[in-house]
Amino acid sequence: MSDASDRPLLFLDSGIGGLGVLREARVLMPGRRFIYVVDDAAFPYGSWDEDKLQDHLVKLFRRLIETYRPAISVIACNTASTIVINELRKAFPGDLFVGTVPAIKPAAERSVSGLISVLATPGTVKRQYTRDLIRDYGARVHVRLVGSQNLAGLAENYMRRGFVDEEAVRAEIMPCFVEHEGRRTDIVVLACTHYPFLANRMRKTAPWPVDWIDPAEAIARRALSLAETLPEPDGSPSAPDLAVFTSGAPDPSQTRLMSGFGLALVGAQR
Repeated sequence: MSDASDRPLLFLDSGIGGLGVLREARVLMPGRRFIYVVDDAAFPYGSWDEDKLQDHLVKLFRRLIETYRPAISVIACNTASTIVINELRKAFPGDLFVGTVPAIKPAAERSVSGLISVLATPGTVKRQYTRDLIRDYGARVHVRLVGSQNLAGLAENYMRRGFVDEEAVRAEIMPCFVEHEGRRTDIVVLACTHYPFLANRMRKTAPWPVDWIDPAEAIARRALSLAETLPEPDGSPSAPDLAVFTSGAPDPSQTRLMSGFGLALVGAQR
């Protein structure tokens, strides 16, 4: 690769969640080449010790940067972003990184009832980073933090197999819905990139309508703002968009899913 105009944009998640962000980025940047890294060997990130996950991701990015020389790296995962984004910027000062954080600010600005919920993984819920966002941007509203143990896995299964237990989805989202002094929760922040793939099931099983905030477009637009500082691509990409599985062993349903997103599979990046 000769210069920044030829270098790909790299997206990383522990599973399929970042595909929604990738889809939005492709709409905004059709002339760019993309690499989607599925860190399935480490799925789910929420079960990791924070220090160990940080060390793992810094080491993984060292290999990814050496191999693919991305112009921009997008951490398409709230849990990973809150843990490692600052360390990545320190470790690779010449590289551009985009993180994913819960959309508490726009939710607080948009809420009419003043009751919002943040639906996240347990890891994101317990991060001080999340509580700092609430302190800085959620002072005028009541924010309920809801840590879901199972939604990311349900989304993975749904995207691979096309089926999800709607009662299981209902059980995971019900704590988001609060009634207080005649007011109801009116916004739920989807603070995990896996969750928007279940948005239709969430709407169907919710006890009342709410605004579900999907972070994908905002993340893609942030990547676009950085990409606009780089040289424009010279024509169409000369190589295909890639999917990289850190396990090196995607199952057939994962292979079909990546193919459906127009991604060519390559070997493991451990």
